[in-house]
Amino acid sequence: MQLGKVVGTVVSTKKDEKLEGLRMLIVRNMNGQAELLDSYVVAIDSVGAGVGEVVLWAGGSSARLTRQTEGKPVDSIIMAIVDQVEIEGSEKYRK
Repeated sequence: MQLGKVVGTVVSTKKDEKLEGLRMLIVRNMNGQAELLDSYVVAIDSVGAGVGEVVLWAGGSSARLTRQTEGKPVDSIIMAIVDQVEIEGSEKYRK
């Protein structure tokens, strides 16, 4: 799993039929200190995340293990909205 911040959306009117109804969000990766990195991923949203929220996302075959994405051509998925990040007793992020 990776930490990231939702920074945008992707809209595609022409796509594989298996992707119909799936919401695609742009996630900017974060490091363990909850600092933004210069790398991004497009991920399917399975939890109703919105722009500005910190999320947990997974990539690879794990992205196809949710009820929404099983058997679909998906490589990354948002599966949690983060409330707090604490490292070694220091709070790095709070919603």
